[in-house]
Amino acid sequence: MNGLPAPLPSLSGPMTDPFGRTISYLRVSVTDRCDLRCFYCMSEDMTFLPKSDLLTLEELDRLCSAFIAKGVGKLRLTGGEPLVRRNVMSLVRSLSRHLETGALRELTLTTNGSQLARFATELRDHGVRRVNVSLDTLDAEKFRAITRWGDLDKVMAGIEAARSAGLAVKINAVALKNLNEDEIPSLMEWAHGKGMALTLIEVMPMGEIGEGRIDQYVPLSLVRARLAKHYTLTDLDDNTGGPARYVRVSETGGKLGFITPMTHNFCESCNRVRITCTGTLHTCLGQEDASDLRKPLRASADDELLAAAIDRAISGKPRGHDFIIDRRHNRPSVSRHMSVTGG
Repeated sequence: MNGLPAPLPSLSGPMTDPFGRTISYLRVSVTDRCDLRCFYCMSEDMTFLPKSDLLTLEELDRLCSAFIAKGVGKLRLTGGEPLVRRNVMSLVRSLSRHLETGALRELTLTTNGSQLARFATELRDHGVRRVNVSLDTLDAEKFRAITRWGDLDKVMAGIEAARSAGLAVKINAVALKNLNEDEIPSLMEWAHGKGMALTLIEVMPMGEIGEGRIDQYVPLSLVRARLAKHYTLTDLDDNTGGPARYVRVSETGGKLGFITPMTHNFCESCNRVRITCTGTLHTCLGQEDASDLRKPLRASADDELLAAAIDRAISGKPRGHDFIIDRRHNRPSVSRHMSVTGG
């Protein structure tokens, strides 16, 4: 209106969504592929993306670096299984430069643990200090049933390799109706006995998996009530900006987290966004929102177009998710699989 050019998008500085939440946490799926087929996550006969659709590791580095320049202080690499991506450690090594400058506070990843024995020491050497390992049972037969072909011993070896390398390990377990819900106390005591926190997660209705969600779902309010009959659970004020609500278990001394997308909407303090391995930005795990960052990333050698696309996406971040389990039609709330979304 005044004849002056429009201001350029901010290439640095904090990102704030329409509800005043500062975005400081980025989760990046480096691949949709996985060496397991957990039945609550994907179908047994998954069709994965062609490799030509994926961002290169160099493009992933540039994309992450743009977010770090815009205020992201915590970066988590996810999948699929991130450690099955060829040469993924070159990405970890490159991103570690932001730890050295102080621009990035934490670089971490979520893994199924199957490849940890190979990479634990290298992860530590590149600045990773803690990892989350997805593990739903300590029973080898149940583990194979849940993962369809996984080897529990391999995962256990990976966890021990991570601990030996000095990495803090947190165990993530999905509560599964009539499968592992009775095992949760022993899983918790095992994790706490090794100095590892445990976080329980409700099944999320994401992607067609060939099974009914209602047959898998158990509310964590019920799990907590059962635990409270045998353990003293004290609420903690830990505020990570994430979805977990934590308690201290007096009898074990360990921390127990609850992630409850179905029974409690945890979105009021959401500080995170997710990028898929194809460069699609999702500002909410439980909505079908999507912003293409691959096109602006490849359209210019500088980051102005990319920064503008990021700003537009953040300006449309919804207040929260609308997860429901569709009991009538047995459909997922969100069509994309968790393995594509970035955890």
